[in-house]
Amino acid sequence: MEEDEAKIKKLEKENRILKKKLERSEIDRSSLETTNRNKETLLKKVICDLQEYQVILEKKSLDLEQTLNDLSLMQNKLVEAEKMAALGSLVAGVAHEINTPVGTSITLASTLRDETQLLITLVETGCLKKSLLNHYIEVASEVSSLILSNLNRAGELVHSFKQVAVDQANSEKRNFKVKEYIEEVVISISPKFKQNLYKVAITGDDLINIYSYPGALAQVITNLVDNSTLHAYLPDQSGHIHIEVQKQTDQVIIKYKDDGLGIDPQISGRIFEPFFTTAREKGGTGLGLHITYNLVTQKLQGSIDCESEIGKGTLFTIALPNTINS
Repeated sequence: MEEDEAKIKKLEKENRILKKKLERSEIDRSSLETTNRNKETLLKKVICDLQEYQVILEKKSLDLEQTLNDLSLMQNKLVEAEKMAALGSLVAGVAHEINTPVGTSITLASTLRDETQLLITLVETGCLKKSLLNHYIEVASEVSSLILSNLNRAGELVHSFKQVAVDQANSEKRNFKVKEYIEEVVISISPKFKQNLYKVAITGDDLINIYSYPGALAQVITNLVDNSTLHAYLPDQSGHIHIEVQKQTDQVIIKYKDDGLGIDPQISGRIFEPFFTTAREKGGTGLGLHITYNLVTQKLQGSIDCESEIGKGTLFTIALPNTINS
């Protein structure tokens, strides 16, 4: 009997323990359900936030794409504006260069006309002497020779300017000799060299030929010369520019070097950035070297590097492919 009572007490004790465990399990289950509901709510909020962020990112992506398109359009407009400015400068250069031989020819033709009119008068009045006739023949021979010489000079200038102007107005590819073409470009922009302060020497193989965009190369050379004349030298300081054309396997290397002031190392890494200039007070826009970089790397499919040392000048090395890819 006592043994049975002991078993009953033991069972009752185990039952109480199980009940407590069951109560704790119920509490834990309830707590877990609450936690799960909180996590589910938080997860839904995170998903909603992510969807909202995705919408914002898609909008920002569209905005960036639009901005990129606008910048590309602006860049093309700036290149076109620079091209038009270069053409305007070229026209001014043509007028300036041709004015001298044509003006001299007009003066000489006027002298010849006056001498001829005097000869006619002498003949009509019967006052013509052998010495006067000999004088007229001498003057006529000399003046006609000078007129021919000056008109030939004007013709050579027109020939040089013509091809450069056509190339700058068009964007067509063609075969051309690099050194000869650069010489024509330098002649066309020579009026920029104030009071003949700047001397340009062009060396290299005359026969190096490439299939590329000559108009783009003309603008590159013009921009580099503009950059040197604007930045490299002090006012009224003379300078020397050396352009060398070399052939290296499947590339043409153009080395452009001036002996000017050089570029401060602190800004040398920014010279190709758009609108970066140290000469805004002189009319600099900060676009010349930026456009030059884009023309070389994109239009001409080449590369351009710059080395400079204070007091020893600046060297631009341009590598161009022999043939432009379509």
